[in-house]
Amino acid sequence: MSQSTQIAPASKEPRPGFARRRFDATRLLQDQGLVIVMVIFGGILSLLSPTFLTTTNLLNLLLQASALGVMALGMMFVIIGAGIDLSVGGIPALVSVLAIGLAVRSELPIWFALLVAVFVGVAVGAANGFVITKLGIAPLIATLGTLSITIGLAFAYSGGTSIVPVPDFYNLLRRANVFGIPINIIILLVLAVITHLVLTRTTFGRSLYAVGGNRQAADMAGIRTTRIIFFTYVISAVAAAIAGILFTARLASGSPQMGLGIELTVIAAVVIGGTSLFGGRGNVLGTVVGAVLITMVTNAINLLGVPTAWDRVLLGVVIVIAALLDVLRLNFHERWMSRKTS
Repeated sequence: MSQSTQIAPASKEPRPGFARRRFDATRLLQDQGLVIVMVIFGGILSLLSPTFLTTTNLLNLLLQASALGVMALGMMFVIIGAGIDLSVGGIPALVSVLAIGLAVRSELPIWFALLVAVFVGVAVGAANGFVITKLGIAPLIATLGTLSITIGLAFAYSGGTSIVPVPDFYNLLRRANVFGIPINIIILLVLAVITHLVLTRTTFGRSLYAVGGNRQAADMAGIRTTRIIFFTYVISAVAAAIAGILFTARLASGSPQMGLGIELTVIAAVVIGGTSLFGGRGNVLGTVVGAVLITMVTNAINLLGVPTAWDRVLLGVVIVIAALLDVLRLNFHERWMSRKTS
């Protein structure tokens, strides 16, 4: 007896496994796309310059990225809350000359000088937060004002010249390492882990995403939006103060010109890392990778012998591209969510 076989018609519906794989691939490109870009960029650099992949150059690259990464982590809090903080360009200079000045000129203990310098960072952040949340001044204008004030104070205190020599603490900070890894890089990694835990495991972090995504809805949900935004500026300023200490250790001098213009680089690192300028979205890994990627651009300019004047030009191009990618990501996400819910 012959056995007939019925062949089921091919279904037009995607198989669950296939749909899930496509979804994962999309998420991979969204979440880790910057890492892929960094690996490709690094591969091209290694072909163009045999020096790039040396241990010395890679450690130096990460060392340069560490202070920028610390500032970017602080800035990320502000941008997730749909704000902006330009004052980070002046805080490292003020912290640098103030700490060394108190320790060298006034002969105060270095720990006390550092404590005062960090407290100044807290005060600048609190002033930003107060002016923005209580007086209603736009973040761009408020922090532009404190940027000018902090730079002016740094020049006034130092007399416009660098302060040397630095106390032994800075020399120790510059030379210290753990298993060959400079302590500055370890500080960045530790702060990155703490930032990740704050953003993902605390009520403050979850509320910050809600405030940045839709402040009016967050208000209606009972979230204390004013307090959260206030503290984002304090966190950003403290991160800039810590970066000022790291910069001082690396350069072995207290300079009023330290970090001038770095605010745009910090913002670029955060936005390139996937944090939306419109608020409500951002992650630590992307921010750290963004800081490393921008430092790689500077490293490439040095290795390939490109005139340093092109550094600022290239940074401007990177910022424009980052803003454009942010808009494209937002549009893609909205279309994807629309198809998913339809």
